[in-house]
Amino acid sequence: MTTTSAASTTTFNLGGDLTIHRLGFGAMRIVGDGVWGEPKDPGNSRSVLRRAVELGVNFIDTADAYGPEVSERLIAEALFPYAKDLVIATKGGLTRSGPNKWQPVGRPEYLHQCVEMSLRRLRVERIDLYQLHRIDPKVPVEESLGKLKELQEAGKIRHIGLSEVTAAEIQQAQKAATIVSIQNKYNIADRASEDALKYCEANGLGFIPWFPMAAGKLAKPGGVLDEAAKKHGATLGQLAIAWLLHRSPNMIPIPGTSSIQHLEENVASAKVQLSEAQWAEIEQQIDAVSS
Repeated sequence: MTTTSAASTTTFNLGGDLTIHRLGFGAMRIVGDGVWGEPKDPGNSRSVLRRAVELGVNFIDTADAYGPEVSERLIAEALFPYAKDLVIATKGGLTRSGPNKWQPVGRPEYLHQCVEMSLRRLRVERIDLYQLHRIDPKVPVEESLGKLKELQEAGKIRHIGLSEVTAAEIQQAQKAATIVSIQNKYNIADRASEDALKYCEANGLGFIPWFPMAAGKLAKPGGVLDEAAKKHGATLGQLAIAWLLHRSPNMIPIPGTSSIQHLEENVASAKVQLSEAQWAEIEQQIDAVSS
């Protein structure tokens, strides 16, 4: 069987100096249920990570909150020593008290601790991309980013990113530190972050869409996306990822999975090629159902 490689996608220069293939891997699903605790089969999680790299993925996104701590540790166990071109992004600023429970904490001293512990778990001296997982409404973003900039100047962070922000928040953040990417919820059925995407395109920032797969009635059997996927010989997930790759040259999808089979299907999204007219038709059908 011929296997598609993530290297067949176009590339994006993250921060102007890290060239990555635009189809990455999100490492949230390699931990336990509710993004909590150890996975049922840690060996399988490590195998998925190794297979992702074999398939040409050279951008892996994780966070200290995934587990917590478990995802970062598994990445190091599976992939260290890392390939020279492998870029690992992680995040800090969310605490966990149980499955599916998340609470932002952006105090500078806490973020400093987060960075130091991520460095240790990932077994690196510098984190390629460190993202503020959420802006803490109780802490001025300038204080949170001020600490990250300090750690960047100390050589512990290469580039800084944000997650779940508006265009206005990115502009505000840019006054405190150089931001090279954002990570927002975005998919073919949920384009609420369009303003942030446009800002990224205008200013050369990477846009990392989390939850890249569409859900709800649009994705159900017989729904608009399901029918469009069948029409074009793809799975629904492949169509959703291919649309993101088509949508913008700044887009860096990071579909995650704990299954090697699904990983290979996701990477094969790179071979799904539709015309501008075909994508426009699908978008119009979705807009008609959603309105």
